[in-house]
Amino acid sequence: VQLQAFGGGLVQAGGSLRLSCAASGRSFSVYSMAWFRQSPGKEREFVSAIRWSSSNTYYADSVKGRFTISKDNAKNTVYLQMNSLKPEETAVYYCAADRPRRAIGVSRKSNDYDYWGQGTLVTVSS
Repeated sequence: VQLQAFGGGLVQAGGSLRLSCAASGRSFSVYSMAWFRQSPGKEREFVSAIRWSSSNTYYADSVKGRFTISKDNAKNTVYLQMNSLKPEETAVYYCAADRPRRAIGVSRKSNDYDYWGQGTLVTVSS
């Protein structure tokens, strides 16, 4: 599975951006897809995830109510709509996916994900 993320850019505080992550591969099969972000000097942190089969969604507390994750099954694409962005959310945003597995919920640990996109930079100016 290959992931390609795009949609980052420069936005003013309070503005919105929509990120996309397109998955490709001979036999696309994942348990969930997620977004993480990493700012300079900080660890990669979980932002949001969606279970592929059920479409259940999960969010970090810091983005609840402002970010929305969704997917398009036909396009094997996941989206992250980000509203009311804050300067401290400036980071490289990565999409990730994990292989099919038996589990409840999704993982919020980056080490549990098997596939990663190249990242897209989001810069929020104050």
